[in-house]
This record gives sequence, structure tokens and C-alpha cells, in this order.
Amino acid sequence: MQNLKEFLDQKVEQYNRPDFIAEDPISIPHRFSKKEDIEISGFFAAILAWGQRKTIINKCLELFKMMDDSPHDFMMNHQEEDLKPFLNFKHRTFNDIDTLYFIHFLSWFYKKHNSLEEAFVMGQSGQLNAMERILVSFQGLFFSLPDSPLRTRKHIATPARKAACKRINMYLRWMVRNDDNGVDFGLWKKISPSQLICPCDLHVDRVGRKLGLISRKQTDWLTALQLTEKLREFDASDPVKYDFALFGLGVEEKF
Repeated sequence: MQNLKEFLDQKVEQYNRPDFIAEDPISIPHRFSKKEDIEISGFFAAILAWGQRKTIINKCLELFKMMDDSPHDFMMNHQEEDLKPFLNFKHRTFNDIDTLYFIHFLSWFYKKHNSLEEAFVMGQSGQLNAMERILVSFQGLFFSLPDSPLRTRKHIATPARKAACKRINMYLRWMVRNDDNGVDFGLWKKISPSQLICPCDLHVDRVGRKLGLISRKQTDWLTALQLTEKLREFDASDPVKYDFALFGLGVEEKF
């Protein structure tokens, strides 16, 4: 186990650096400096993060160009007329209906709050195992507006449906993890890195199984918890830093 920790620590060091950013969806929020712009662009980038990374990045660039590359200002000040270009936006199963509802929710929320962090900490208990409650609460809030489309619900995963919640966990990693490596932002302080759950995508899942960190046959919320518990044995205060190692091994090294 000690040898595995040393191996993964070395891989974290290798991949948790700015070189990693360019070809990853996290490059999208790194285009912005204003906190709210980072939050909004990061949220969209994480939600749209399935398929080829190059396509994801290009789709995000297309989306934010429609907002004049000022997402927070757009959420606060857009008029009905400004929404027309989004009728043509589509990425895989994420279509114009979904896009317009996301804009609707974010506009509503930012007119009441200064940070999207507040939408997550409404479910915060401060306990190590609080993430399930946090994510269930967030999904409930996100679709609490009267006109929320039923079809859009599939784009915000929830542990209540046993989903692994890969995209939301990845987004929280971006916003919460705080180190000096220049990849994750560490903007949010009300959720602890120790509470984060490892984003369990195809690459992380495959490498995790190969290294004996996952034993469950399916990939669901309990699988993400199992993986994170194993990673906490290596670093209880920051288990999700090993996402860099597992993802890097899977994508860059075809481990």
C-alpha cells in the first residue's frame, strides 16, 4: 500500500501542474479572472464535459462568445432578445432548452447571491460524509424554479438516483481544492477538500480498478465513495488530488 501511495503521489506531482490545463475543460474557467465568471464558466464546462476534450472546449468557447465572454454580466443584465442565439446551441444531448434553463437559474440565483458556492452550502453539515446531502440539496434547488424542464434534470446528477455525479464532483474539485500548483482554483472555503468525492469518469474508473482501489462491479455513487475512501487512506485532508494521478495514468499513459 505504501508503494502505491508513493507511486500515486509521484503521478499527482507530474500531472497537477499548469501544463495539464491547456487540453482540459478546466482551461475554460482559467480564461477568466473575476470570481463569478470563473464559477459560471467552470459550471458550464463541467456539465458539458463528456465526449472529446477538444470538442468540449470548443463548445464552451462558442457558448461564452454568445455572452460576450462576460458570463456574470450576461446573467445579471441580459434582455430577452439576447437569448435568441442560444436557440442554436447544442452539445450531444444538451440542447437549447437546457441552455436557456441553466441561464434562467443562474440569472435568478446571482441576483440573490454573490457566489454559486451558496447554492451548495445550503446542504452543508460540516461533516466528512456531507457530500451526498450537499449534492442532493443542490439538485433540488437547481430545479426548484416553477418552469424547470423535466428533460433538463438529467444534466445535474444526484446521489438520490445513485449516480456517480462525476461532473459535479469535478466542478467542486476545481472550486474547492486549494494548493499552489495553479490548476484548481480554491475559491470556495465553506466546503473542505477533505469532504470532496473523486470524480469517477471512465479513465479514473478503469485505472482505479486496475490498482485495486475499486471492487464494485458497477460505477455509481457507492463506487465513487469507495474509491474516495481508499484515497483518504493516502491523504485524508485532500483525497481528490489523486484524481490527477488516476486521470493522467488513464488518458496520457493509457495505463
